[in-house]
Order: sequence, then C-alpha cells, then structure tokens
Amino acid sequence: MARALVIASIVWPVVMAASVWQRVDRSAGILTAVVYAASSAICHQKPERSFHTGEMSWPVCARCSGLYLSAPIGALAAVVMRRRRHTAPRYVMWLALASVPTFVTLGLELAGLAAPSNLTRAIAALPAGGMIAFVLVRLAGDRRTIE
Repeated sequence: MARALVIASIVWPVVMAASVWQRVDRSAGILTAVVYAASSAICHQKPERSFHTGEMSWPVCARCSGLYLSAPIGALAAVVMRRRRHTAPRYVMWLALASVPTFVTLGLELAGLAAPSNLTRAIAALPAGGMIAFVLVRLAGDRRTIE
C-alpha cells in the first residue's frame, strides 16, 4: 500500500500537468475530461484562485496545487526515513504544525484582513501537502500497531 501511495503522489501531479497541456494545445481528450471532473469533486476550481497556463486554468486551485506538488517530496521522505518509528500522537502534532501556514492564510482571507495571492496560497500549502503524504505513506508502510 505504501508503494502505491508513493507512486500515486508522483503520478497525480504529472497527470494534472498533462491535462493542462492537452487543453493548451487544444488536443484535450478523455484524460483531460477525467482529470478536470475528478478534480471538481475535491476542489472548487475557481479560475481566479487557480494558476493558468496560457489561457487555461489548472484543474485545481492554487492551494490544492501546493498540496499536490509537495506530496511526492513527503512520500519519498517517508520511504527514506522508514527505519525511524513514530507514534500516532507525534504524527498529529507534525500535521498540525505543517498546516499552520495554510490555516493562517485561510483565516486572514476569511476574516477579510488579507487577500493572499495564488502563489502565497500555494506556498503556504506546501508543508501540509508534504506532511500529509509523509504520514499516509508511513502509516501504510508500518505493519506494526501504532502506539
């Protein structure tokens, strides 16, 4: 299961990029339709909050892009660090800390105190995306019971 998660964390951003390029090249096919439809189930896809390549918006918003672009790094780090064992409470702490930048930008945005740029949203989501993938791969790869 851990291996499948690592592969998926690498393949998904590549597939999303391929679907964007298909739209830019005006050769959109079934891949593009499936990717944009699947992405709509997990992301609001607001054009003003998404990156664009040419005139085409990405299949997910900037914040989701940050999550997905950093996931391969977290997943691969989990594989490299597989010998070190951590407990579930420590994973929760790491996830909480990694999510702070995303929650800060989201909170400022919802409170009307700031309007973060798409780049800021994506950068703020990088730690959370990496840590989510790290924890999922570690949990999937640990056949022992988490204490």
